[in-house]
Amino acid sequence: MYIYFSCVKDNCSFVIVKNNYLQHINNPVDLRKLSVQELSTLAQEIRDFIIDVISVKKGHLGASLGVVELTIALHYVFDTPNDLLVWDVGHQAYPHKILTGRKNVFHTNRQFGGISGFPKRSESIYDSFGVGHSSTSISATLGMAIASRLKGQKEKHHIAVIGDASIASGMAFEGLNHAGVAKSNLLIILNDNEMGIDPNVGALKKYLTSVKKGSDVHKKNIFEALNFSYFGPVDGHNLAELIAILEKLKAIKGPKFLHVITKKGKGLQQAEQDQVTYHAPGAFDKITGDIIAQKEENLPPKFQDVFGYTLVELAKRNKKIIGITPAMPTGSSLKYMIEEIPERAFDVGIAEQHAVTLSAGLATQGVIPYCVIYSTFLQRAYDQIIHDVALQNLPVIFCIDRAGLVGEDGATHHGVFDIAYLRLIPNLIICAPMNEVELRNIMYTAQLGLEHPIAIRYPRGRGFMTHWKQEFQSVEIGKGEKLAEGDQLAILSLGTLGESIKEVLKSFSKGTVAHYNMSFVKPLDEELLHEIFTNFNKIITIEEGVLIGGFGSAVLEFANLNSYNQSIIKRLGLPNEFIEHGSMDDLLKQVKLDQNSLRNTIKNFLKE
Repeated sequence: MYIYFSCVKDNCSFVIVKNNYLQHINNPVDLRKLSVQELSTLAQEIRDFIIDVISVKKGHLGASLGVVELTIALHYVFDTPNDLLVWDVGHQAYPHKILTGRKNVFHTNRQFGGISGFPKRSESIYDSFGVGHSSTSISATLGMAIASRLKGQKEKHHIAVIGDASIASGMAFEGLNHAGVAKSNLLIILNDNEMGIDPNVGALKKYLTSVKKGSDVHKKNIFEALNFSYFGPVDGHNLAELIAILEKLKAIKGPKFLHVITKKGKGLQQAEQDQVTYHAPGAFDKITGDIIAQKEENLPPKFQDVFGYTLVELAKRNKKIIGITPAMPTGSSLKYMIEEIPERAFDVGIAEQHAVTLSAGLATQGVIPYCVIYSTFLQRAYDQIIHDVALQNLPVIFCIDRAGLVGEDGATHHGVFDIAYLRLIPNLIICAPMNEVELRNIMYTAQLGLEHPIAIRYPRGRGFMTHWKQEFQSVEIGKGEKLAEGDQLAILSLGTLGESIKEVLKSFSKGTVAHYNMSFVKPLDEELLHEIFTNFNKIITIEEGVLIGGFGSAVLEFANLNSYNQSIIKRLGLPNEFIEHGSMDDLLKQVKLDQNSLRNTIKNFLKE
């Protein structure tokens, strides 16, 4: 047994490891000194280590437990980092991080100032490609393989590890299609556990299931048809078998495909049995595996649940409503409609482009599609938003979950660009409700009939109200609202930061600072803006999105167009940089959107 203790800033902790091999391994060179028999003990040590740390520090558990043996085998057989290893998405990369020099700082994973929860090039030479979104590994690894071939590095190996959910995405198939004819030294490993974050769906899942049952392994093999040498399926938890097949594959040139069967959550009974919950379970008892219950009595709901329950309520009233999500039924809470009205709710797999254009097709036939996608993932369907929806002015309802900062998932997942990248698209309405009731009301209004598509953005996490389920009221599109009177300064808030402003203004004399909840980025409430610019010389705009091209920019454009040249406009939002990971409190302080920073900004602006 040994104990190590370390600190990052004020965050100190110790981890107890009950065995011998892991303490001596700081990189894959150390790993390769062990015998194959010793590696099985090491695998258990790594599982115990991950469970020890994540039970307290939280993070993505199930995916990493499922690839311990595969990770060991890859670093044991291949000469990493000279041979290049790319993990798709990166949820499963904890064993990789532990074996590549980050064991002693692993407890800082996903914490402010600590290591990233995903592979990140700037963090380690072993992270050959930064990831966080799915289905990029094949294209990226093929690019590396082609570069090596052009540089004459014929013996260099390039390995992409991709899950059976990610490989069903269109981008993955684009990469497979090219890789099959590129004549490069590429190995694609399919980590097949029948799970993404939620259970996998679609025809490819059924095909892979038939392969695992021994049916048609080589007859009509889809991967051999794409010109890959296909191997497998093999047991992804049998180290001796994995090492033997990987050694064999090292000697084979060209594109190769290895089908590996693993179990998500391997080694923790609850994680194996409830793979959805234990994808990222939060704090849990490392001995029993039981999740530590959080007190949730009288707490406001999560915004995703307000969306999910409201959609079911509306769908029961309106038979034209359809729900669509690309592989996030639990995270988006579309699961409630899938459970209650399964014939009108669709999980289409990791296929954002398809989800958007499917919604467009439905809208042409008078159906009312609610397409719910995380803000960071909607970026992946940008052309479809423009070409298939907005250009044809189809009334698709985009429900943009996780808009704004999202916390510990960090730069790959912050939903901070959607206002800017959507605002320039003709025909598109953009709404950011301030609270749960406003979210319900705009969802209700949208299904009454709109002449244009609409994007409704709302954040990750809990709302503000316990009595949020109120009678629906229709919303006038493009209208804001004055919430507080004032004569010295006007604050124009967009979205849920308006609730923070309401709290902040309690520190100021009544009648000093006016507060307007604008609700819509597009169309702007020009009548209200004329009133504001006529009565105030000092104006603050605030949004949880990038400043460049955002809501504040829209207000500046309005002021310029209407010659309001005497007004001083201060825009508050996110800077032109990628925000790293950390708790929401830490991140809001970093970008000065926490309540104390807002209070000081307002005080200083009043004095200017």
